[in-house]
Amino acid sequence: MIIILYYAAAAIIIGLDQFTKWLVVRHMELGESIEIIPGFFFLTSHRNQGAAFGILQGQMWLFYIVTTVVIIAILYHLHKYGKESRLIGIPLALILGGAIGNFIDRLFLGEVVDFANTYIFGYDFPIFNVADSALTIGVIGLILKMLVDEWKEKRKKIA
Repeated sequence: MIIILYYAAAAIIIGLDQFTKWLVVRHMELGESIEIIPGFFFLTSHRNQGAAFGILQGQMWLFYIVTTVVIIAILYHLHKYGKESRLIGIPLALILGGAIGNFIDRLFLGEVVDFANTYIFGYDFPIFNVADSALTIGVIGLILKMLVDEWKEKRKKIA
């Protein structure tokens, strides 16, 4: 039953990701930018044919292979460990939703639609989308879970 909730979370992320990208493509010109929070947050219509931070531009075949392998690995781990711990299941659901959201763009558009543009302490952070956010939060969640587990294991050995 809990696995269904993880799939529902991933589906919500995919839906929100695709809906927000559709809005940007439909209502904004490529390169258009709308200031939402002065000096901090802009909606900017951008396309990315690479990975995070624009690396590996135009290497779609690589993204198809890597994303397929990642999705299969996530599904495996979700079924194997998601039942045991929500602290594993939830981050995996976020990663699954994010991976599929960007995969849909690559598959049907040949590029990823990005639109969230932030300036953090004057630094123009790379433009991202809902799928990227879900991926990032999911990875951070898994890292934190692993660190906590490692800390608990060290405490057991000391005691």
